[in-house]
Amino acid sequence: MFTLAPEYKQLQIFWVMEILCNYSQNPVVGSSKSSHTEHEPVPVSAKVQDTTASQRRNINCTSSNIFSSLQHAHLPVASNPNVLFKNDLTENYSDNLAPRISPYLLGMLQCRPVSLPLTRNVVKEGWLMKRGEHIKNWRRRYFKLREDGTFYGYKIQPKDDMAQPLNNFTVRDCQIICLNKPKPYTFLIRGLQWTNVVERLFFVETEAERNYWLSAIQSVANRLKSSFEQPVSVHSLDLAENMIVDIPQRPVKRYSVNDFRLLKVLGKGTFGKVILCQENETGHFYAMKILKKSVLIEKEEVVHTMTENRVLQQCKHPFMTELRYSFTTPNYLCFVMEYVNGGELFFHLQRDRVFSEERAKFYGAEITLALGYLHHQNVVYRDLKLENLLLDKDGHIKIADFGLCKEDMYYGASTKTFCGTPEYLAPEVLLDNDYGRSVDWWGLGVVMYEMMCGRLPFYSSDHEVLFELILQDNVSFPARLSHPAQDILSRLLIKDPTSRLGGGVQDVLEVMAHLFFGSVDWDRLIRKDIQPPWKPDVVDEKDTKYVPDEFKDTSVDLTPPNDDEGNMNRIVDGPYFEQFSFHGSRQSLNSRDNQLTSSLSAVLQIV
Repeated sequence: MFTLAPEYKQLQIFWVMEILCNYSQNPVVGSSKSSHTEHEPVPVSAKVQDTTASQRRNINCTSSNIFSSLQHAHLPVASNPNVLFKNDLTENYSDNLAPRISPYLLGMLQCRPVSLPLTRNVVKEGWLMKRGEHIKNWRRRYFKLREDGTFYGYKIQPKDDMAQPLNNFTVRDCQIICLNKPKPYTFLIRGLQWTNVVERLFFVETEAERNYWLSAIQSVANRLKSSFEQPVSVHSLDLAENMIVDIPQRPVKRYSVNDFRLLKVLGKGTFGKVILCQENETGHFYAMKILKKSVLIEKEEVVHTMTENRVLQQCKHPFMTELRYSFTTPNYLCFVMEYVNGGELFFHLQRDRVFSEERAKFYGAEITLALGYLHHQNVVYRDLKLENLLLDKDGHIKIADFGLCKEDMYYGASTKTFCGTPEYLAPEVLLDNDYGRSVDWWGLGVVMYEMMCGRLPFYSSDHEVLFELILQDNVSFPARLSHPAQDILSRLLIKDPTSRLGGGVQDVLEVMAHLFFGSVDWDRLIRKDIQPPWKPDVVDEKDTKYVPDEFKDTSVDLTPPNDDEGNMNRIVDGPYFEQFSFHGSRQSLNSRDNQLTSSLSAVLQIV
């Protein structure tokens, strides 16, 4: 996990500003021009406007063939000069994907397309200059203010309601302030995001135009303030949610460190340790991630940690690490996870130098299903890299480390937080643009490129140079790489997120349908019926063969010098970590006794 420290963020702002000075005035490749002027950074991003399930998803499933709409949908054509094939790899997407998805999966995918909740009346629309948060420039955006308080900004004036906005704000419970600095006819919209005050700065060309906007925004905010939220109807729930039957809750035991035998350190970092442990009651082996509360608070990582806990509690998938328990002690937060002992993909690629296309295809397909599942849960992962991709004992992918996930990211929603790992950052993140789920498909492109080419698509030890390469350079390929492999990598690494493969409303379907994955039987893959191309050399479930030697002499002792053992194991929640504790009473998707046995049960986990 990589989150920039405040002083590093200032350097990043300087670096990207320098890059932009040499990069003409285009925020991304192929975008319209925008001017850049100096200004003070705005502190915090706006909260994504949430909506009901019925507004976010198209629940009115019809009998029309999903592949017909997919075939006629806009699928990005790579602009990279290295791509030898253009439309010929996209024209037959429907024919390519249909035979490899069961009728059950097909039925569920007909509910998969989503649309922005743009059925409300537009109160006012027009061009505004909006100031960026991190990079000191003004961007010309076409904004639409709607009756429900949504305030969407677009790079160009949208022709219809399906256009994806770059900015996603709300004027609910906001304050409006008139300013004449740093520009004449400036106004500021201030609102509350959780406990943080966030601000957005705009300017127009005339006093009259500013007054029109202020009047419209204030009237919408006042109307929303006097209205009451309506309860969500049962009919607003999507089909997959209606079909899931909850298992009756059993009395939940409160766990502590005393319920486990700590065996061996698997890893160590700034925030704590990961330790192989054995549950006393069952004898099962787990990986216990133990984080220091004081360090999390000091480094301002509490929000990320609580997000990780929520995502792990709510999301279960065969290709994601599973949370079994979570609990607190006076000094630590403890995640008890399934122990995945096949090693990091990073380690295996270092040893093998490069993977065959077939091996990369297998791993890439499993990652694709996991990302598609997260997106269906309105979660963006944001930290895809080889170090976060583990192999289980059979050789299947397990995505780990969900600390940088962003919730409430339905199609069209956006965020602005600058986070991730430098080599894997998407161009829109570097450019301080609002970004959405498409950043995960950029990450998929980077890791698949590493697998098949044996190196990163863009690399420099100097982060200033690295960011410039990501923003400006075209990706190149070894001559041995097949044309379908080159094409999917080029489409995943398109710099414009709206043109990137997976960046449209079809999301994961676009990636699944690419000819590179033409031989993948997605139903068999999700059930783990396809034999992995390589199996780790592990003896049993507690084998630590792939644990780095540097941790072999590290002590498993957790008790601080001034803590006694009894105090160490006393359960404490809060004040920062309320609602942290969790007991994984739901059945595991990875248990042999509960193995997915039908396409229907499998599809409930991915769409």
